[in-house]
Amino acid sequence: MGNQVRTTLLLGAMTVLIVVIGQLLGGRQGMAIALILAVGMNFFSYWFSDKIVLRMTRAREISAGEAPEIYGVVQELARRAGLPMPRVYLIPQEAPNAFATGRDPAHAVVAVTEGLLRLMNREEVAGVLAHELAHVKNRDILIGSIAATMAGAIMLLANMARFSAFFGGGRHAEEEGGGSSGVLG
Repeated sequence: MGNQVRTTLLLGAMTVLIVVIGQLLGGRQGMAIALILAVGMNFFSYWFSDKIVLRMTRAREISAGEAPEIYGVVQELARRAGLPMPRVYLIPQEAPNAFATGRDPAHAVVAVTEGLLRLMNREEVAGVLAHELAHVKNRDILIGSIAATMAGAIMLLANMARFSAFFGGGRHAEEEGGGSSGVLG
């Protein structure tokens, strides 16, 4: 099964989960709100997940003129893998890390931390970046980005549930056909 099919199934499953949780928390109104939330999350996670991740990490795009060595490594690896040249970003963090994001190879981004560039030599950095470009080539970068966005949506629903319970939300006994709500009546 291809990663595009998996991505579609993930989006569908997460939409159903969010709608069911919304229905459990707020009945039909909660289900409608959850559906709107899920559709919005799907739209934004598909089109803007890369921008969200880059903004969260405070990454900035670098050019060949600014960082010719790292840019050259990415350029050579992309050419050898048969991929379009991804945008290259630098993250101002000391922890050694790198990631790839984007919705497809034509919109891919590769980001590395300053700490990774200080810690590793050229060959080691090339190995890390080759790994990230393999994610781009296999189209699994979108799945990871969407999964992270959906995890955020589930956290949002959990917070909604907490406040709903605190303020007496959820189904009322009158909706269920039972008389009083129990506490006051």
